[in-house]
Amino acid sequence: MMEIKLSTEVGTTPSDWKIGHHSRIATIGSCFADVLGSQLGGYKFPVLNNDFGTAFNPLAIAKILDITLEGKEPNQALFLENPDKIWLHHDFHSSLYGHDREALHAQLTDKLVSARVFLKEADVLVITFGTAFAYRHKQTNLIVGNCHKQPADRFLRELLHPDQIMIAYDQLIQKLQSFQRNLRVILTVSPVRHTRDTLPLNQVSKSTLRLVCHRLSEKYKHVEYFPAYEIMVDELRDYRFYEEDMIHPTKVAEDYIFNAFAKTYIEPSARNLMKEWDAIRQMTQHRPLHGVTESHRKLLKNVLSKLKALSSQIDVTREIAETEDKIHEFSDLR
Repeated sequence: MMEIKLSTEVGTTPSDWKIGHHSRIATIGSCFADVLGSQLGGYKFPVLNNDFGTAFNPLAIAKILDITLEGKEPNQALFLENPDKIWLHHDFHSSLYGHDREALHAQLTDKLVSARVFLKEADVLVITFGTAFAYRHKQTNLIVGNCHKQPADRFLRELLHPDQIMIAYDQLIQKLQSFQRNLRVILTVSPVRHTRDTLPLNQVSKSTLRLVCHRLSEKYKHVEYFPAYEIMVDELRDYRFYEEDMIHPTKVAEDYIFNAFAKTYIEPSARNLMKEWDAIRQMTQHRPLHGVTESHRKLLKNVLSKLKALSSQIDVTREIAETEDKIHEFSDLR
């Protein structure tokens, strides 16, 4: 009987190095970097998850990493005050803001310092490119990460050239090697479609990013590409895997892509621990149907026992404290 396949599998080759729960991982880039970092953090990997907010174009991402490594100050010419008297910075996401310039400067400086400290001991850096379209700030003639809804006539929109991106990343990767010689870099292209660019131009943009990733992974042994974009548009080629906006992947799609990532990069013992953690999380999310009962108390004690057994491998301090509080609350109610 002929085997029937209902999708074309992208397929990934397991890496010859692995991520464990001892590995320190930083993510940066588009919203897919947030998703991946949140998934890793949820499984108790030590993660610095896209700490500067989403950045979509490669040059904006490179700029943030560059000033982090160099210990530089945020560019003073790119601070702005919006009509609501909120201070923002064109190199950073709008989630980073202040009620005055000094407060924002202090916040950004603290984040740059803490990111530098983390990267110094990091094992893996995941960079996710979102789009090859970028905006140039006319006043400074600089590519920026965010326009912050300022008037369009203050910016020039341009499609970045592959060589333009390559020059920036050649310099960045060499700096990263000097800064943390054992750092591994994983490049991804976001599976989120930028339909504002139109679908044809979205393909041009993604193709540009994919070409750069290919060149970098071919050039540097410690740089790899993970095909998140290809899995989404080919292996999951169905609108049921998109949210209602037909742009963002559903949680099912995100989990599917993460499973492929785990099989490629995470060591088997860590994956076994992830399965065990999934089972414990399901137990902690259990809500008793009949209020406080002896059965529920036994379940909480079982959860506590499992958490303590895992405490030598992953940090479950918060979960242990929360479970102990629930057990004490149960005893008080009795």
